[in-house]
Amino acid sequence: MNEKRISSEPIYSGRVINLRVDKIAMEDGRVATREVIEHHGAVGIVPVMDDGRVILVRQFRYAVGEDLLEIPAGTLHPGEEPAACAARELVEETNHQATRIEKILFTYLAPGYSNEGMHYYLATGLQPCEGQQDEDEHVEIEIVTMADALGMIENGNVRDAKSVAGLLVARERLEHRL
Repeated sequence: MNEKRISSEPIYSGRVINLRVDKIAMEDGRVATREVIEHHGAVGIVPVMDDGRVILVRQFRYAVGEDLLEIPAGTLHPGEEPAACAARELVEETNHQATRIEKILFTYLAPGYSNEGMHYYLATGLQPCEGQQDEDEHVEIEIVTMADALGMIENGNVRDAKSVAGLLVARERLEHRL
């Protein structure tokens, strides 16, 4: 199946996203409209300490109006390599750096209306360091066991898609190493 763009109208251009409305031709000849959010992409990091505990971050998410407990994550700068972004965001959000950052997954977050892709990393060999949070965010660090983090998925305390995916895949990767 394929859809071809006939026209594109930019609606909004911002720091994090752009929005455009496209007219597309479907394979059967019908014409439809697609609203598309353009995004540079992002990374999510599952930082696992030597004792197996996981570093999560709690922050207020304005769009949903509540504090969420999440894996550390951040948006790629234009031209930035995902692994470099993961290392940068890990330091900024957790005050830790990793001796090993391993890519474990790539997903599209909402392909029905956005091109945002997320690269997931497992960070190990963590060492404390000085980090500097972005000016526009306030992040609180919470360190929990992997079992507790997975339990928080089941009981609804961890409910954003990137954190659920990252934690589940990281658990599988870690179990296969044992």
